[in-house]
Amino acid sequence: MPRLQGVDIPDNKKIEYALRYIYGIGPTRAKVIVEKADLDANMRARDLTEEQMNRISSVIADMGYKTEGDLRRDRIADLKRLQAIQCYRGIRHRRGLPVRGQRTQTNARTRKGARKTVGVQRKG
Repeated sequence: MPRLQGVDIPDNKKIEYALRYIYGIGPTRAKVIVEKADLDANMRARDLTEEQMNRISSVIADMGYKTEGDLRRDRIADLKRLQAIQCYRGIRHRRGLPVRGQRTQTNARTRKGARKTVGVQRKG
């Protein structure tokens, strides 16, 4: 199994699809990387030579794409910044509620989690 950017990419898939297993590389970036590295789009990942894998890594670095740990770290830092300045989005993130203006009276179960029933206490 070839290893790029610290990720094992599946060896039985075409390169363009195998590159998508790297966090931060989607369909468009994968296509650009394959073109810039002068690779055959139909080649399977298991057929990559060491030199070709180095070319892919250098293309990713030259294009300035953030991937894996760097990208995850930046995203977490962005969320922490929003929470620290206590802006609306940061507060919504902290409370685990939808951030982008969706309704919450109904729906939003994915973000809010399972329903928590609140009962009424009777004297007795």
